[in-house]
Amino acid sequence: MVDIAAVRKRFGPHEVLRGIDLQVAAGEVTVVLGPSGSGKSTLLRTINHLEKVDSGRISVDGSLVGYRRSGNKLYELREREILKQRTRIGFVFQEFHLFPHLTVLENVIEAPIAVLRRPYEEAVATAERLLERVGLADKAGAYPARLSGGQQQRVAIARALAVEPRLLLFDEPTSALDPELVGEVLDVIKDLARQGTTMIVVTHEIGFAREVADTVVFMDEGLVVERGTPAAVLDAPRHERTRAFLSKVL
Repeated sequence: MVDIAAVRKRFGPHEVLRGIDLQVAAGEVTVVLGPSGSGKSTLLRTINHLEKVDSGRISVDGSLVGYRRSGNKLYELREREILKQRTRIGFVFQEFHLFPHLTVLENVIEAPIAVLRRPYEEAVATAERLLERVGLADKAGAYPARLSGGQQQRVAIARALAVEPRLLLFDEPTSALDPELVGEVLDVIKDLARQGTTMIVVTHEIGFAREVADTVVFMDEGLVVERGTPAAVLDAPRHERTRAFLSKVL
């Protein structure tokens, strides 16, 4: 489903990604761990072309992300093509990024109508089903400011699902939440995992990684230091850097 090959990304003099190779199979949940500044969020943003890579390539579901190939050259897609490509790659951010002037329902139907050109009635029916799925059917007419952080993040998940993505990316989806609200968001993500949704989740929630992940990836200083099953990486890490990180968060 996801094939990341030799990806590098630099911001000024600082190379944030230093040659990342990573594959994610369809239906697999990959959890990415690592200290702040290790490149986790930048990696997620390259997967849906919110950040352009300096070198390397990323493909999702067999298609290059952000580019088309002609002979031996790559050409960046037009913005409209990139937006359409992103509908196959749902993204849930730390800070929700809901439109404050739109109701919950309007937030969820925005992309299906504007980007996918879905009929209004069809988009609404899908949105209502998704809001039921994340436990917010009764909040369809509410505005984001009237919701708790956990509720806003669940709306963001419903919005990401509304375009029927092949892949879901989560960038520390609980880091902006009060501790008592973390569980309600993780429960929704766990339910998606049980249904076979392909996901890459950047998080510091080690218990969640242990329970849900098929693969755990540990990143540091722009490199994949270690990857494997949750038991292998979390309980018997091979690298000293992984052991040092886990000793501080477990």
